[in-house]
Amino acid sequence: MSDHKHKAGFVSIIGRPNVGKSTLINSLMKEKLSIITSKAQTTRHRIRGIINEDNYQIVLSDTPGILDPSYKLQEAMMKFIKETLIDSDFLVIVEEVGNKESFDESLIQKLNSFKIPVILLVNKIDLCSQEELDDSISHWKSIFPDINIYPVSAIEGFFVDELIEIFKEKLPLSPPFFPKDQFTDRPERFFVNESIREQILVHYDKEVPYSVEVITEDFKESQKIIKIRSLILVERESQKGILIGHKGNALKRVATKARNNLEKFFGKKIYLEVFVKVKKNWRNDPSSLKKFGYN
Repeated sequence: MSDHKHKAGFVSIIGRPNVGKSTLINSLMKEKLSIITSKAQTTRHRIRGIINEDNYQIVLSDTPGILDPSYKLQEAMMKFIKETLIDSDFLVIVEEVGNKESFDESLIQKLNSFKIPVILLVNKIDLCSQEELDDSISHWKSIFPDINIYPVSAIEGFFVDELIEIFKEKLPLSPPFFPKDQFTDRPERFFVNESIREQILVHYDKEVPYSVEVITEDFKESQKIIKIRSLILVERESQKGILIGHKGNALKRVATKARNNLEKFFGKKIYLEVFVKVKKNWRNDPSSLKKFGYN
């Protein structure tokens, strides 16, 4: 297929925490790329998924949820969103059925006057009645009169294939941005970190999951096995104790679940070592944030 018939572009997905942006990307990709848990604020980075067909390439970018920055980490996340809006060819706003909170005025004006195509998805329609859905759609119609609104269920895959057609139709003619066999622009270690972090979100409560950063120090791949050594950083000694648990059982559980998921993801046997280390106050330390890719 020659490039002059080939379409390619960047589709950015924005919305509040927990409206289902990551689930939507995974559903579009038919791969598990983004962490999905029921706790808010799990996506901290832009995760790109790349959908490749002979005559098009759709690059998906998942942004952290729109929220007020309460500390430096969240300011860095808001910056991601601003940057995402600069290099997009198509913008998708995700809302969930029944939510009536609006965005702040300046953001609404910005979205209403966007030069690129914008659509709004009302997600989680598997959880509501027709009446609630109609109500939700007319609410968003009043805020965004010129934007097309579609009901979707990311988790059930409803309207997901249709979305790909909508993107395809609107994307510019362009050669691909990434090699055709690539489905993300993230390195392998990133998925290891996310996999461990996902298990921490699932198995611990209170502030522990939000005080954690995971760094993969070693990733050695051979024919049959991948050997991985990862470090979990926490802000306080007490958090370290909670993470490790009685006789190391809690940490063992996290490592085992993460290893099983990674074996599926990489399609290979995995040997995973996980350690915990205290790094005081990393979330407000610019050099730590920089090191973890938040700038």
